[in-house]
Amino acid sequence: MNMANQTLLLRASAKLGTQLSLGLALLALLVLLAMPLLHLLPADSALHVSAYSLTLVGKILCYAIVALALDLVWGYAGMLSLGHGLFFALGGYAMGMYLMRQAAGDGLPAFMSFLAWHELPWYWYGTDSFIWALCLVVLAPGLLALVFGFFAFRSRIKGVYFSIMTQALTFAGMLLFFRNETGFGGNNGFTNFKTILGFDITAAHTRAALFFATVLLLICSLWLGWRLARSKFGRVLTALRDAENRLMFCGYDPRGYKLFIWVLSAVLCGLAGALYVPQVGIINPSEMSPTNSIEAAVWVALGGRGSLIGPLLGAGVVNGMKSWFTVAFPEYWLFALGLLFIVVTLFLPKGVIGLLRKKGEQ
Repeated sequence: MNMANQTLLLRASAKLGTQLSLGLALLALLVLLAMPLLHLLPADSALHVSAYSLTLVGKILCYAIVALALDLVWGYAGMLSLGHGLFFALGGYAMGMYLMRQAAGDGLPAFMSFLAWHELPWYWYGTDSFIWALCLVVLAPGLLALVFGFFAFRSRIKGVYFSIMTQALTFAGMLLFFRNETGFGGNNGFTNFKTILGFDITAAHTRAALFFATVLLLICSLWLGWRLARSKFGRVLTALRDAENRLMFCGYDPRGYKLFIWVLSAVLCGLAGALYVPQVGIINPSEMSPTNSIEAAVWVALGGRGSLIGPLLGAGVVNGMKSWFTVAFPEYWLFALGLLFIVVTLFLPKGVIGLLRKKGEQ
């Protein structure tokens, strides 16, 4: 076969692979959009999607947004964060404050009454407004990421030291929120939600609307990541990841690029947490556990960092396994997670997406 024919064959294979990927993505999107509609069918219908299934998939989609957010800072900028669970939880707590105020009506949230508190703390003021709650969802993780990132990047902290600092940050946040006197429900956190925007939070239509909102946020996050990756900004990020010193030699200041993508990633996590809480029905300090942030890194590594789609697959696979393991063999889940991480590190350095691309090239 001559060179011209080989070139045509490679182009045809690449085009076919792209079309197949787009087809699978479209199919997955149609399935996700159909699920909340099928949930509205009568319970005795053969096509009915149960509340449990809808909640489980909705939760995994929220985790997929976190994986995508982590991929932006790790896969493209080369900064491994082990503290994204903190930003996710802050967004969840901001939404939880609004939901607790809705459940309490004109009184204090139930946990405050139990602790014999007589008035709301100052930082709870305005949380009965949905608009202010949305502002908090963005501001709480965004401002924390801005302050932390400003000092960390100014000090040129990177590599394993950056990872350790982010893990210490989320661990400190978990210890703070565990305390009853901080005013966030202590060990139990927030639960027993009733309504959101005046609608029953357990009603089928409300669950369907929340699921739609999660799918929409995932699509918007994926589109934003794709646009950033294809822009000059994205090329600077990858150059920063691969050769930061050379980038600085070319006249670029990496601190601004790092800070922007770091804050954006934190905000995406906060939005995911805000959609997670009303669907799952609870938020507590365990969401800030360093283990959760490490799991997020496993999702990205398994799927393939620096690929946008890979982390979504990784989040779906790992959390699907977790849902099964925690029911069938709950005591072995952490062992399975550790084994999975070792296998990925040794045999799939570029993740599932890298393996599929290699097969496609062959």
